Amino acid sequence: MKRVRCHLRSGEHSCRAIVPAGFTLLELLVALSIFALISAMAYGGLQSVMTQQQQTGARSERLADLQKAYRIMQRDLEQVVSREIRNEFGDRIGSLVGGSGFDGVEFSRAGYPNPAGFLRSDIQRVAYVPDQDTLLRRTWRVLDRAQDTEPDEQKLVESMSRFEMRFLDQGNAWQERWPPAPGQGGALAGLPVAVEVQLELDELGTLTWLFSLPQEFVPGVQPNTANPPGNGQQNDKQNDEGDDEGQNQDEGGGGWRVIRTGWH
Repeated sequence: MKRVRCHLRSGEHSCRAIVPAGFTLLELLVALSIFALISAMAYGGLQSVMTQQQQTGARSERLADLQKAYRIMQRDLEQVVSREIRNEFGDRIGSLVGGSGFDGVEFSRAGYPNPAGFLRSDIQRVAYVPDQDTLLRRTWRVLDRAQDTEPDEQKLVESMSRFEMRFLDQGNAWQERWPPAPGQGGALAGLPVAVEVQLELDELGTLTWLFSLPQEFVPGVQPNTANPPGNGQQNDKQNDEGDDEGQNQDEGGGGWRVIRTGWH
């Protein structure tokens, strides 16, 4: 409906129609189309940012879980002790067993905390066992188990596709099982020098962890000592004399074997 405005000036009377201001239907459609386009672009960008944030959080949580598993395994393996046990059937099990014939690895470790002061040993039996796509850490509250002894289980790594271990013997040779089979090296029985763990994950590939076991005194191995500076000729002469004397001595000497650990 149109409104009419009239004016009376100098005896003249004039009227004009007043058209109300507003948007036409076409202008509204164009404005709505532009608003919908901008909203769609903004929502797409926001969704992309939220998706990246979720993926970053999931990867950070995954990496934190792997670091925790690495620290726990490092803490256990670096406190291995020579302590045999008896299993549920009364059979003797070595201080460390793993590889062929055993699913995972099992060993005795020191440092079992006892804040309540119970009458028990400070040595604990620990095992790392793959269960389908999950790596489990099992611990027993006693060393020599009975038939009703049940282990405590802890999930360390999930969604893994492969778990393998190998052991470095005193001759610097890798063994697929421990203790080594007769005739396959490892002449010095006891504990290996180091343990290598390989984890294959779908999103990260293969992780290789290398752990050194406690340093053991190896008979017949002399430690490497550096010559003091400035006495090269004198030290060479002493070393030559020492070599000659060493041939007539009993092979009762020994040294410490050290290996680095790491995460590759």
